[in-house]
Amino acid sequence: MIIIKTKEEIEILREGGKRLAGVLYKLKDMVKPGVSTKDLDLYAEKLIREMGDTPAFLNYRPAGATTAFPASLCVSVNDEVVHGIPNKKKFLKEGDIVSLDLGLRHKGLFTDMAITIGVGKVNSASQKIMDITERALQVGIDAAHGGNTVGDIGYAVESFVRVQKAKYGIVEVLSGHGVGRAIHEDPYVPNFGKAGRGEKLFPGMVVAIEPMLNMGTKDVTIDEDGYTFRTADGKKSAHFEHTILITEGKPEILTKI
Repeated sequence: MIIIKTKEEIEILREGGKRLAGVLYKLKDMVKPGVSTKDLDLYAEKLIREMGDTPAFLNYRPAGATTAFPASLCVSVNDEVVHGIPNKKKFLKEGDIVSLDLGLRHKGLFTDMAITIGVGKVNSASQKIMDITERALQVGIDAAHGGNTVGDIGYAVESFVRVQKAKYGIVEVLSGHGVGRAIHEDPYVPNFGKAGRGEKLFPGMVVAIEPMLNMGTKDVTIDEDGYTFRTADGKKSAHFEHTILITEGKPEILTKI
């Protein structure tokens, strides 16, 4: 069911989104060779709780999962596409790229955001896929205004990616989604599709748009942990996400400082 947020809820989501963005950018400064993925997770939880908020992902059990997610932060390195589980024995290395995906519950409402960062000095191909994925996110956001459809968002992202000189795989089995009263709500927001198709966007809807691009195939596998998605060919992947408010005109990015 599509949920139109009230004015009061939108104001809370603005507050929560700003807090979430602040946490993620503090985490960005911590990304260096030798830092463990668990260190990042613990710092994220500490920052969220110090503000009086709650990590959205910790102990969250999505539909179909056999266990709850055991961390506050998803940390996905190199060929890990999304939902990587932090580990105190897994250390970042020079040249890695790492996706930090974080959700926050503020006054009962949820926002969701992700960034991908290079660890130290990265090669040109790694930098390129991060840049293109971040630009694809903005292209998708630009298409997300009242009166359009989720298909318009997916078509915009796909069209942008397809004209790039490097041929990236657009992950199709994972998507953006509605967010706010729950971590995942309707509608489903794919990163590919046909213009004019799918659910219509109405002012007051809040959605998370999150393109995921792979250096090679679009296909992914899932680890035995039940959460970590990887590229099927072992090549690197990048992921960016914002929570946005649909308006009659230009959408409002809620997850920004």
